[in-house]
Amino acid sequence: MVQGVGYRFFTQRAAEQLKVSGFVRNLWDGRVEVFAMGTTEQHKELRRQLERGPFGSDVTEVREEPATIESQYENMFVINPSA
Repeated sequence: MVQGVGYRFFTQRAAEQLKVSGFVRNLWDGRVEVFAMGTTEQHKELRRQLERGPFGSDVTEVREEPATIESQYENMFVINPSA
């Protein structure tokens, strides 16, 4: 749960710097979902940054789950509406 600290914008900046494709969005229960497509090294670095979070955040857990590629997010990383 990382509401009110700019976590989605932080995630988008980090993903764009790493050239990772995908999206970030808030979930109804206060968590944030990140869908990321990239190399193993890109994923490792993105995870490292997500675990740190933006200034003022207190990230307690980052979980990873496998997902299928969603071609509509190739070559971009966007902030999606909350789910």
